[in-house]
Amino acid sequence: MAAAETGAGLRALLFDLDNTLIDTAGADRKAERQVKDLLILQHRYGEFVAGLVIEKFKTKLEAGHPYSSTKIDIDKERTLFMELAIQETNDHKAAQDLATQCYLKWKKTRLEHIYIPDEVKAMLRELHQSYKLLLLTNGHSAIQREKIDVCKCQEYFDQIVVGGEYQEQKPARSIFQECFRLLGVKPDACVMIGDSLKTDIEGGVNSGVSATIWINNNNEMPDEESAIPDYTVKSVLDIKDILKNIKSKV
Repeated sequence: MAAAETGAGLRALLFDLDNTLIDTAGADRKAERQVKDLLILQHRYGEFVAGLVIEKFKTKLEAGHPYSSTKIDIDKERTLFMELAIQETNDHKAAQDLATQCYLKWKKTRLEHIYIPDEVKAMLRELHQSYKLLLLTNGHSAIQREKIDVCKCQEYFDQIVVGGEYQEQKPARSIFQECFRLLGVKPDACVMIGDSLKTDIEGGVNSGVSATIWINNNNEMPDEESAIPDYTVKSVLDIKDILKNIKSKV
């Protein structure tokens, strides 16, 4: 176990992955469009029906499987979600080969559009000269590790923590405590940076980090129950000046 460093000062930055460092939502939209085109152009689906298949598939992805765990074959599970979406939409038994074709098209397209932009890479390299960097992402291990690998995140972070590999995910205090332990720092020496008020900001606030920075790239309006971030920006590229301000206060 790493010994916690003592002394005042900002020492570490915790970054979320999806829609903070990478445009997962944009990659999803491109993947969905490709599946719709496949259904329309190759399988004679109407635009509306193809869109309905996508919506049902998205709903199933978001809900997950009640028995999902790190031991499941995530590709088989998601192929089943696609098969059920097609079946429910067309009101007949979906051919498994069509579901497999659609899912593989979705997965391939999505991964092709998941990457850390060059300007964000440059920022991470610059920040790494002054801070320890840790990537903290929620989600199933296989899914998140796939994105982490394709983005080569290991090149930019001292530690990578995937929520699905622990008993609790963000915003649980326990996973933040694990991050502090891995970095060998105290909570008040860290800043949490992410796009979710519910997981990133709430988790950071509850775990006692020095400050939280909310990446509000969709002009989201917080509700009354949302955690309140210390700072709000539209892009992760806007955090450097804020970090200088935080560092001067810590």
